[in-house]
Amino acid sequence: MLTAIVGINWGDEGKGRMVDLMAADYDVVCRYQGGNNAGHTVINESGKFILNLLPSGILRSDVVNVMGNGMVIDIEHLHKELSSLRKAGIKITPENLKISDKAIICLPYHVKQDVLEEERLKDMKFGSTRRGIAPVYGDKYLKKGIRMGDLSNKEALKERLEHIVEWKNLLIAGGYKSVEFDPQDMYDWLIKYSEELKDYICDVGLFLNEAVKQNKKIMFEAQLGALRDIDFGIYPYTSSSSTIAAYAPIGSGIPGKKLDNTLGIMKAYSSCVGEGPFTCEMFGKEAEDLREAGGEYGAATGRPRRVGPFDIVASKYGVSVQGADELALTKLDVMSYMDKVPVVVAYDVNGKITKDFPTGEELAVAKPVIEYKEGWKCDISKCRKESDLPREAYDYIKYLEKEVGCYIKYVSVGAEREDYLVMSK
Repeated sequence: MLTAIVGINWGDEGKGRMVDLMAADYDVVCRYQGGNNAGHTVINESGKFILNLLPSGILRSDVVNVMGNGMVIDIEHLHKELSSLRKAGIKITPENLKISDKAIICLPYHVKQDVLEEERLKDMKFGSTRRGIAPVYGDKYLKKGIRMGDLSNKEALKERLEHIVEWKNLLIAGGYKSVEFDPQDMYDWLIKYSEELKDYICDVGLFLNEAVKQNKKIMFEAQLGALRDIDFGIYPYTSSSSTIAAYAPIGSGIPGKKLDNTLGIMKAYSSCVGEGPFTCEMFGKEAEDLREAGGEYGAATGRPRRVGPFDIVASKYGVSVQGADELALTKLDVMSYMDKVPVVVAYDVNGKITKDFPTGEELAVAKPVIEYKEGWKCDISKCRKESDLPREAYDYIKYLEKEVGCYIKYVSVGAEREDYLVMSK
C-alpha cells in the first residue's frame, strides 16, 4: 500500500496530525518535497511538536522516516530540529531516519538571497518565508546545487563550492550590492552541521524499492497544498516545488512506483499564509474571531494566517488536482461558535458567476458568492462516532462532501491524536 497524504487548499490543513494518527498503520513515512518553509504541528501524549523538515512519522518509534530527493534541506535547521526532539525524549537513529543522498542542501546564501529579493520587491513581495526555498530550488534546476551525497567527498565538495560561491556572489554582491560570501565559511558551515548526519545519508531509493518488494506500507507526506503547487497553484504566489500527490514517488526516490491511495486534507474553513489571491478572505472582527478560535498562526513563521469560510470552488479544484480518493476534514470543532456557517459556493468574475477555479487575472479580481448553513452551537470535541454529531454538523459535512465530489472519511474535532471520528460512506 502506497498512500499520499496531501493538502487540498493553500496548506495549513492539518496534514501533520493526520500523518501522525495514521502512521500507526504504516511502516515508512516519506517527505517528498519542500524545506523548512512550512510546519506540521502534532500534539500527542509526548507533547506538542512543530516539525518543519522531519516527516511526522518521526514521533512513532516503530516507523522508518525518509527525507526524499525532492526536498531542500537546511542542515543547520535540521540539526536544531533533531536536538529539540531528542531533548523531548524522541529516539532518532539511522534505523528510523534516512536522508536521500540526492536531496539538495539549502545554504546561508540562499536564505540571504531570499531576504534581499523580498526587500527589493517591497509592496510587490510574494510573502516568502525568507528561508531560502525559491533560490535553492532555482539553483537545483540551474545545476548549481550541493546535494547531501556531496558531503562524503570533502575535497571535491570544497572545489565545487568555490565555483558556486564565486557565481553566487555575482548576484549577492554585484546585483544586490550586499556583502560577499566566503567559500571557506560556507565549507565550514557544511562540515559543522553535516557531521552528525553522515550515517543517515543514503540511497533511499534502494531502501524504498526493497520495502515495496516486502509489501511494506508506505506513506508519502506533502508540505503545503494544491494551491501552492508550482505548476497548478496560484502562480506566482506558490511554493517552488510540486505539492501534488502524483509527485510523491518521484520526490521520495521511487519514480517507477504508483500510488494506491490519496488522502486529501482540508479544513472545515479556509486559511492561508502569505500573499496572493484568497477569494474567500474575511476581514475585521469576523476574521479575528475565526483566527482566534482556530489558533491560525503559521507553524513555521508565527505569522497570523488569513482566514475565510470553506471555499467550495478552490476545494473542488484541489480535490481534482490531487486525485483524492478520500478526504479528511479537520478543525470542525472550531466552527462551533457560529450561529450561521458561511460557505463560498461560487466566484463572481467580472459579473460572471462561475464554479470553476480561475487562474491569473481572473482569480485576482474574483469575488466570493456566499451562502449560510445552520450552525450547531455546541461542543463537539467529545464526538467519536457519526451518531454523536449534532444534526447541523452532520449536514455540514455531507454538504461539503457532495459539493467537492469526494468521500469525507475522517473528521477531526480537536487537536489531540484521538480527537477524530470516521464517517460512513
